[in-house]
Amino acid sequence: MNSTNLMSVVVLISGSGSNLQAIIDGMQSGQLPIQISAVISNKADVKGLERAANASIPTHVINHKEFSSREAFDRELMATIDQHKPQLVVLAGFMRILTEEFTNHYLGRMINIHPSLLPKYQGLHTHQRAIDAGDSHHGASVHFVTAELDGGPVIVQAKVAIDDQETADTLAAKVLKFEHQIFPQTVQWFAEHRLTMEGNQALLDGKPLDKTGFQWN
Repeated sequence: MNSTNLMSVVVLISGSGSNLQAIIDGMQSGQLPIQISAVISNKADVKGLERAANASIPTHVINHKEFSSREAFDRELMATIDQHKPQLVVLAGFMRILTEEFTNHYLGRMINIHPSLLPKYQGLHTHQRAIDAGDSHHGASVHFVTAELDGGPVIVQAKVAIDDQETADTLAAKVLKFEHQIFPQTVQWFAEHRLTMEGNQALLDGKPLDKTGFQWN
């Protein structure tokens, strides 16, 4: 595919970047009609930056600790992203709460993956929280990003069963396998202009998705 036909994507990370790798793999195989224009991390020396370098993707590190406020960090981040003129911004394990100014700037063209069946368990420690609650199922959700933390319209969810002897680590591993499927799929839908956000609702092929999104399994 001619590179001029590829959708420009910027990926934000804070850690190992395994979901970034799933998207890189999809790009390199030709499944995803995208070009990752840059990978940006708020932490130096994380494996996700190695993954990007190995794929010859430009990288930036913007250390949030060097800024006097959340707003100042977000403005610098926004300026760096916009240098690459992305059509889609992907949060792949980016562990920062973003300001309303930032989320509004990319509204309808920024997606995040969250390790729970939203709207359950927004925030951190989702696997242990699901176990402690006695849930029979857990999973992952991809959603559009809005000013509400983990509260934007859900696009797709994948479920896994919680076994009797489950730990947070074993559950996280089960969920991660599905994250690596549903995140590239969401990027593909967006790149093929099948996925949009209108108002506060996700639409796939022009049809509104319900509050739990497309059910993967």
